[in-house]
Amino acid sequence: MLLDLLAVTVGAALLYFGADGLVRGSASLARHWRLTPLAIGLTVVAFGTSMPELVVSVDAAITGSAAIAVGNVVGSNICNIALILGLSALLRPLAVNTRVVRVDIPLMVLTTLVTVVMLVDEGIDRLEGLLLMGGLMIYTGACLRAARRAPQLQAKLEALPPPLGTVRSVAYALGGLMLLVGGARLLVSGAVSLAEAAGVSEAVIGLTIVAVGTSLPELATSLLAAVRREGDIAIGNIVGSNIFNMLGILGTASLVQPLVQSGMSGLDLGVMITLAIVLLPLARSGWRVGRGEGALLFGSYVGYLALLAA
Repeated sequence: MLLDLLAVTVGAALLYFGADGLVRGSASLARHWRLTPLAIGLTVVAFGTSMPELVVSVDAAITGSAAIAVGNVVGSNICNIALILGLSALLRPLAVNTRVVRVDIPLMVLTTLVTVVMLVDEGIDRLEGLLLMGGLMIYTGACLRAARRAPQLQAKLEALPPPLGTVRSVAYALGGLMLLVGGARLLVSGAVSLAEAAGVSEAVIGLTIVAVGTSLPELATSLLAAVRREGDIAIGNIVGSNIFNMLGILGTASLVQPLVQSGMSGLDLGVMITLAIVLLPLARSGWRVGRGEGALLFGSYVGYLALLAA
């Protein structure tokens, strides 16, 4: 029991310092690479903070546990929008870049619908996995090209304080990412052990603790980005992570082992789709996600957990 509590405490500390390093390093790299913070949030930060989900889902696919591989992604996507974006907006209202509303959120909705259709239709085979991975490569390339062509980028960059050195920026980002992954693993293992000792069922643990645990890097990174007024990184991290989860993680896991008989219920898939769709009008409302929208998202996550526990 004491070791589990220590694991949770140390894991939480690693998450904080890891998020601080990743946000600082990534924002600085955006300056060096002449990219917008939004592009870094949608790609480097989003993909990096999704590494725990990738590790868990690929490992589950290798062992033939398609339900865990898919459930981890579905639960994480629900958590990213409802819990993480909700808490981040409650902490500090987040201005929404027009590109996110016009391009990235609609693309997130499209990828969500496509992957749900694949899952319902006998699961995701290797060919479909290749198509998902191809979509991720196209999306990443488009993000980086658009970032370099952003209007008035030069003036915006010159108005900002000098960035960290290149080597130091990379060290901050990579070091922060390593701390995030290690911290998430410690916290999840400790929390699962505590939940089992308290008599919580494995099903509830998988749908809540594991999904939330692998999303802790996104939570820590987005909250700290919101505090540091890096709204583009906070929102880009969440939207980009969901896209990466659908295209990259399910794509990779299905290449390892076709994801058939995932056992996902209509409730879980329906909540994931609904949140992705609802985020679009929420973001368009005043071109920001304010505290009211944050409370609505957070409340929806509490309601989802209540349905799971019922």
